[in-house]
Amino acid sequence: MKKISVIQAVTLFLTVMFVSASVFQCKKNDKDIIKGLDRSFTGTADTTIYASFYESNTVSVAEATPDVNDVIKFRGVQTIVHEYCATSNCHGGPIGPKLDTYTEIMKYVIPGSPSSSKLWDFVTTNDFDKAMPPVNSNHELTITDKTLLYNWILNGAKERPDLNDFRPAAVSLIVIGCGSANCHNQATATGGWARKGAIPGLTAADTTTFTYINPATGIGTVYCQLSNETLRNQVWTAYKDSVKKFYSDTTAFASYRPWKTLGTPRSALSTRGPLQSYDDIIMDIYYPKSVRSNSTVQYTDPNTLITYYVKGNPINASSSLLSRVDSTILLANPFTGIFATSQQGDMAYGDGGLKPSEIALIKAWYFADPNIPGVWKYGLNNAGIFKYRKTGNIIKQ
Repeated sequence: MKKISVIQAVTLFLTVMFVSASVFQCKKNDKDIIKGLDRSFTGTADTTIYASFYESNTVSVAEATPDVNDVIKFRGVQTIVHEYCATSNCHGGPIGPKLDTYTEIMKYVIPGSPSSSKLWDFVTTNDFDKAMPPVNSNHELTITDKTLLYNWILNGAKERPDLNDFRPAAVSLIVIGCGSANCHNQATATGGWARKGAIPGLTAADTTTFTYINPATGIGTVYCQLSNETLRNQVWTAYKDSVKKFYSDTTAFASYRPWKTLGTPRSALSTRGPLQSYDDIIMDIYYPKSVRSNSTVQYTDPNTLITYYVKGNPINASSSLLSRVDSTILLANPFTGIFATSQQGDMAYGDGGLKPSEIALIKAWYFADPNIPGVWKYGLNNAGIFKYRKTGNIIKQ
């Protein structure tokens, strides 16, 4: 019989004990722990929740050294799997399968189908002998983490996010963050028009008032809203249609010039264009508020002498949705090519209302979305209309 040294004996003993401990760790039939435990997913699929594999993703048009609004950083699937499963003493260490890289995790994922993915089954099954992490670890995934994992798989389980990840989340941020009653709100915009008598057939009687109390100053502002949802939809849809028709051919459709402006003097209490849907947002990008609404007369009809506060050139604009969100960049008027001398990021309250990662997410969507025209990304002939304030680098295609 071959003799073994004391060191070999100790090593063998520790190995046996480690394997035993690992096996014990993965035994999941502790009656006290599993009593009443339900691991099934009680959340829902929500495409507006941004879910990516890596916790940090840099925007494609970022600075060489990414600026504060260039990095999308949210809790990611890799972090979730690592915290619950791929720890150094489990599936990131001696216990197989390995679950600490994208390639290894994808062996247990069917893109687009959480229900067919073994990884999803591991974290939601009520068969406690299959459950991961082991139920006796007392470390179940939260509903929030399960929702992120579910949405990531459902949306294709990609290693890096793309337009399909950016757009729903970015639109949700804009709608929720900007569409409040005192801001970019359809009811408030159309209510102001109705109150001023700018809409035939509608009067102040069709409106209600909304009082906004500024939390910083305590001062209240009264806003007029068109309360009838059917009328509101009709008015706002008609307005958008007139804008789109007019700018499609300003000569042929001169009579469609939208005289119901979003600013003074036609609508004293409504100064912002609504941003409550994807279509609202896209129209605002094509035809910014600075084009559709001015404080001085832009055109007087030679026959009717009606004054209009709407520009005829849709790219002769001094603001854009992106420059109003991101204070790290400056905008050039696409028509004149002249850059602004100061940032316009106050739509995000000087980047205080939106977190840097949220602004980066909106920026990633903006440059990835094919429905946003090139002139509003890179200017005429790729001259560039956005440049970074710190370095002066111009974003080009």
